Amino acid sequence: MRTIELKAPLDGVTLPLEQVPDPVFSQKMVGDGLSIDPLSQVLVAPCAGTVVNLHRAGHAVTLTTPEGIELMMHIGLDTVNLKGQGFTPKVVEGQTVAAGEALIAFDADYLATHAKSLLTQIVVTNGERVTAYHQVSGRVRAGQDTVMTLDLADQAASTGAIGGQRLVSEALLIPNPTGLHARPAAVLANLAKRWQSRITLQRGDDQANAKSLVSIMGLGIEQGDKVVLVAEGPDAAQAIAALAPEIAAGLGDEGSVPAPAPATTEISADAAPAPRPRSDDPKLLLGVAASPGLAVGKVWRLRREEIQVQETGETPNQERRRLEDAMDMARNQLEALQIELRTQADPAKAAIFAAHQELLSDPDLLDIAESAMAKGKSAAFAWRAAFTTHAERLAGLKNPLLAGRANDLRDVGRRVLAIVTGHPLEEPQAPADSILIAEELNPSDTARLDRTRVLGFATVGGGATSHVAIIARSLDIPAVAGIEPRAMDLADGTPVILDGSKGSLRLDPDPAEINRIRTLKQRMAQRRAADLAAAFTPAMTTDGHRIEVAANIGGLEDAAKSITLGGEGVGLLRSEFLYMDRTSAPTEDEQYAIYTEIAKALDGRPMIIRTLDVGGDKPLAYLPMPREENPFLGIRGVRIGLDRPEILRTQVRAILRAGQGRTLRMMFPMIATMEEVRSVKGLVEEERARLGTVDPVELGIMVEVPAAAILARQFAREVDFFSIGTNDLTQYTLAMDRGHPKLAAKADGMNPAVLRLIAQTVEGAKAEGKWVGVCGGIASDPQAVAILIGLGVSELSVSVPSIPAVKAEVRANSLAACQALAEHALAQDSAAAVRALVPLDY
Repeated sequence: MRTIELKAPLDGVTLPLEQVPDPVFSQKMVGDGLSIDPLSQVLVAPCAGTVVNLHRAGHAVTLTTPEGIELMMHIGLDTVNLKGQGFTPKVVEGQTVAAGEALIAFDADYLATHAKSLLTQIVVTNGERVTAYHQVSGRVRAGQDTVMTLDLADQAASTGAIGGQRLVSEALLIPNPTGLHARPAAVLANLAKRWQSRITLQRGDDQANAKSLVSIMGLGIEQGDKVVLVAEGPDAAQAIAALAPEIAAGLGDEGSVPAPAPATTEISADAAPAPRPRSDDPKLLLGVAASPGLAVGKVWRLRREEIQVQETGETPNQERRRLEDAMDMARNQLEALQIELRTQADPAKAAIFAAHQELLSDPDLLDIAESAMAKGKSAAFAWRAAFTTHAERLAGLKNPLLAGRANDLRDVGRRVLAIVTGHPLEEPQAPADSILIAEELNPSDTARLDRTRVLGFATVGGGATSHVAIIARSLDIPAVAGIEPRAMDLADGTPVILDGSKGSLRLDPDPAEINRIRTLKQRMAQRRAADLAAAFTPAMTTDGHRIEVAANIGGLEDAAKSITLGGEGVGLLRSEFLYMDRTSAPTEDEQYAIYTEIAKALDGRPMIIRTLDVGGDKPLAYLPMPREENPFLGIRGVRIGLDRPEILRTQVRAILRAGQGRTLRMMFPMIATMEEVRSVKGLVEEERARLGTVDPVELGIMVEVPAAAILARQFAREVDFFSIGTNDLTQYTLAMDRGHPKLAAKADGMNPAVLRLIAQTVEGAKAEGKWVGVCGGIASDPQAVAILIGLGVSELSVSVPSIPAVKAEVRANSLAACQALAEHALAQDSAAAVRALVPLDY
């Protein structure tokens, strides 16, 4: 067995790759190796070799050793965005270097203030030849100390039987319910990029580059399609062995169930796409419900101006540079859009623009553009050809989910094209009371719509699963997709009623219908105004029973807003906001400062801080976790805190310090066992003892799993209060993922099974003299408020905008009536039957 000894390329302290706050490295997408926290400013060669690649930004270099091992060294994280500033390369591509020879000098002070991290990675990118990695830990000196030893497989054995051969996998059946759409296609592309071999995905006579997101989506692969992987190259066998089971398992896609053996499975022909709806009424246009709601307004058609491009360019290198610069700028714009959308709506929708960023590095798009520029075409002409070719291919697919992604590609494409040509992207400037009609809307257009002017929109293209529809729902804008094309022939100013719930557009509606809808909207507005006017009146039933109405918040701004709407405290501070969108966990002092600021904003009102609740659907980049078959039943909530106690201890100390002299409570999420409660209580006491004279704070738990509700009395002997998280309690009780497209509507917290668990929680708590709040979604539901009061809940913690309405709902009922209603609700057999007991009067 042969070995290679690698010396430290920098002075510093070594770290395992798993601790690098970047999934590309921590998940070893590039390869295996280690990281160094540098204490010197010159990267040196860890061994003799040849420089095979020096990145144009100067932050990364790849050496090939005499044994053929490729070593990539990457200085810092996200340092490519610095475009070479702070780096001074000391070598050129093709140069032979000796161990210890300088490769790149860098300005550590500049990088420390302009980059996410200085952590420097040394990674083996062709790991198929390495049988074992022996890594050292601790302080190392550049060029002197051995940092890693690689055991190499015998070259003849590793390349003899299959070296360079073309290998084909067994047939694989696609289990994904919606085929290989963007998410699983991106997973496959990222996995495939780990292998040197050329890898293609083949269905019949059609094939795609498995390392290209766009190429994979372009095949339009549906559930049940039979595919094979073809790999050619030195690591073909390893690639197929790794990728084939991932494809068969669904690439982590929601709802995927591995298909039976393909040899005995009949593959049905592609189902014809559903016919577009058509209306026989000339005054009614039909489409697909994309975002619910009613809007009355006047037609305003959006027509796009074509961006003109010049076909011929300057030298290929100049044109390449123009395109690269435009792409860098587009990435920055998309990052800004993500941040903007997080502040406006559901942060998960910001991931749409992260997918757009992924498209900017798609190899198939870049190959087409590169080929055209090499033939003398301008960057603008080459890029337009690349993205329009692929967008048209996607748009022609039968799978509506994949076809809808053509619009995402056009959006990204136009953004880059506008930058290259200096043609500013037009912003939709609608008149007041507009119902916007367009052939297509881009996700970025939708996110930026002026909601004071655009009351709703309809598009000829797209569908209910498009990113435009997703954003519309998150922003509460009524929308119809797939509207009949004659909508584009309507005259601007035509009065219409848009029904996003039914997917229709009524032209020149009867004045009586307009009046009815306007009256309904007016009544709702008047009610909101009345609720707001009485927002500071206590939430007390007509027979004198007091309910505390608090706010669910995600930061200081929410806290301040809740006070202006009559909030009586904070029933749930989601502390995750402190941990997200950063490269390392917040320090104790950082947390103490923000908790103190929020407490001051509440001016003496109580606050409950939930400790870090991540895992499952809420991962952290700097807290890498092993892949789990079912993350919602895995290491999440308090389990992460107990698994990584240093993070929980830091937060506990910050909360204890902030709680001195204030009504501040600490709450632990996802509690299921008595051992968990006793463990966190012991941890809190240890940290309180370390802090010295700190007074204790009240401790509570989230009731999110049935076990906590069933054992409520036993838990109540250990803690001071309960808060019921009905969203998770519902999904765990009904075994229905609340984010599942087919099951989410059935995962209703008004299901009698869930209500019984709430009643059981209250009963157990009261037996031990403890109180119960509800901080889940149904606390804000007008049909649920009276029932929750009747079940004995004493606090409702609701979304900030809902505070006035919930307080008004409390004041509209008597406790006796609520108790009778709750008794009836528990006797029902479905959520629908429960809701029928409390019909909405608007």
